[in-house]
Amino acid sequence: MTTRNNNLSKKMIFFLLDEIGLEHSTIELGLKLSKRRNTPLPILLWSYGMLTIDELDKLYSFLFQNIE
Repeated sequence: MTTRNNNLSKKMIFFLLDEIGLEHSTIELGLKLSKRRNTPLPILLWSYGMLTIDELDKLYSFLFQNIE
């Protein structure tokens, strides 16, 4: 189960880079803050203004489509 979650996490990172256009540094900051605040990465990125509500919707649509 951990491997599946890890693969989905990698896919999410690539989606944020390729489809949304976030910078590596933005994602790294988001990951650090997400761990520190125990908040899901998509919600954290949106709450800090790193994602728009439309981008958040695209990200969740992508995640729901890729859940196995």
